[in-house]
Amino acid sequence: MILNQKTTRKVSFLAGKLAQSSMLLNVPRLVTSYYTQIPDWSVPAQRVAFGTSGHRGSAFETSFNEWHVLAATQSICQYRKQQDINGPLFLGIDTHALSEPAYASALEVLAANGVEVMLSTNGEYTPTPAVSHAILTYNRGRTKGLSDGIVITPSHNPPESGGFKYNPPHGGPAGVEITALIESMSNEFLKNGLDGVKRQRFEEALHAPTTHRYDFLNTYVNDLGQVIDMDAIRGANIRMGVDPLGGAGVHYWGAIAERYGLNLTVVNEAVDPTFRFMTLDWDGRIRMDPSSPYAMHGLIDLKDQFDIAFACDTDHDRHGIVTRSMGLLPADHYLSVGIHYLFRHRPVWNGNVAVGKTVVSSQMIDRITAKLGRRLYEVPVGFKWFVEGLHEGFLGFCGEESAGASFLRLDGTAWTTDKDGITPALLSAEITARMGRDPGELYQELEREFGKSVSERVDAPATPEQKKILARLSPQQIRSADLAGEKIETVLTHAPGNDAPIGGIKVIARNGWFAARPSGTEDIYKVYAESFSGVDHLHRILEEAQTIVADALATATNV
Repeated sequence: MILNQKTTRKVSFLAGKLAQSSMLLNVPRLVTSYYTQIPDWSVPAQRVAFGTSGHRGSAFETSFNEWHVLAATQSICQYRKQQDINGPLFLGIDTHALSEPAYASALEVLAANGVEVMLSTNGEYTPTPAVSHAILTYNRGRTKGLSDGIVITPSHNPPESGGFKYNPPHGGPAGVEITALIESMSNEFLKNGLDGVKRQRFEEALHAPTTHRYDFLNTYVNDLGQVIDMDAIRGANIRMGVDPLGGAGVHYWGAIAERYGLNLTVVNEAVDPTFRFMTLDWDGRIRMDPSSPYAMHGLIDLKDQFDIAFACDTDHDRHGIVTRSMGLLPADHYLSVGIHYLFRHRPVWNGNVAVGKTVVSSQMIDRITAKLGRRLYEVPVGFKWFVEGLHEGFLGFCGEESAGASFLRLDGTAWTTDKDGITPALLSAEITARMGRDPGELYQELEREFGKSVSERVDAPATPEQKKILARLSPQQIRSADLAGEKIETVLTHAPGNDAPIGGIKVIARNGWFAARPSGTEDIYKVYAESFSGVDHLHRILEEAQTIVADALATATNV
């Protein structure tokens, strides 16, 4: 069984340009599909499926429709009852076209089940971190009557996408045990034609005695001084530019600037479900990804107007940092700078507080963490693996390669247990203010001390059966002794931090590594690689990685 050679991403000639009008989303048609298309339970792609960030899909593909939301919400109601979770449920939405219809569907079920629901004041859009912050704020000091939340968002995905995720009382993304149960119950409802789903008219639900309003925006904004040194930013008069990318935090930034007296300019306040103001991503599609230089083209062009600039994705749980020195920083570069700064400028943090990273994040983080004398807590892909550490305060900073991060308050207690794009963005301003250099310049200093790395991710084709085998490989099935001319030191199939399966393999040598994981949605597997010995060495790693994986799959198949 030999896999084909790597398939690199072919960048569209439209990447970085504004979408043509013919490419824009037909919003009425999408919303009509949401209400009229009924999923077929017998088709796997049309079932409720909670991945690393909840259930996602599109009404056009009958993978995110009214039935999915009704079934999932009723399942959450039943899960709450089973677990005796009877505090308020905080309900947040982003600016995608399907979020408003899904919000109405969810509220109809929640109200019919007698759930105390907290909706945003004045119908304000609600970032994911504001929901997590609200849950933790409400539950602090409580042992019963705990709250939880639902966030309706497909994150940075294209305008036609819809998403629905559940945050239990710890405030972060639900773990596998919870999502598997909700998923199973949801699909039973789909199978049975929604029999057992309680529902009432939206207008009745909106004015039900169990439906309340909550000021997510000001509660979150007024607390930011407990996690970011706002005095340092204001005192240095750092000029900041921010692009909300038409997302849920669009009105948060002006409130932050006013509340703390910051020199902050919102470069685009538009909210439009077609996201026509976005420059197209690498594949010529609209995607609100703040880590993509193509999607961030507009803000990058403005970098010289500010000391530091930043953006967040649609639900504001991811960040993108644009510096005058280097333009858009790769996510791993900024995570490295953030870790190096925070653990030297948070004196109240406990000396045992560790650094959290995913198995596919840069080894630069490992080197910095060792120099800081801190413990490294390496976990599989998915922010859910950081929740306990943030909640209990034994992880000071947690970050993943896809530009998601959160960190503790100044006093060492939990801020959010879900990804927060707003605080890492503001941290870049604090760093610039206190260090007198922007994060791009600081990363160059780290390279001089710890070495310069290059990294890449490629996709290789794999059948469904091959993907299953890859996810179950053992270290003993890796027969190679060397990787790109260096002795293989470690082969991982479980994360060192929590011993959880990584759903693939990670092979580590002295100056380079690769990780291979099957895609959950496509017939490919993803190869992540990094080298501290240059581009040629990186390309050797990528080539040998696919040979190593192919040999391991062939061996496993023949056993």
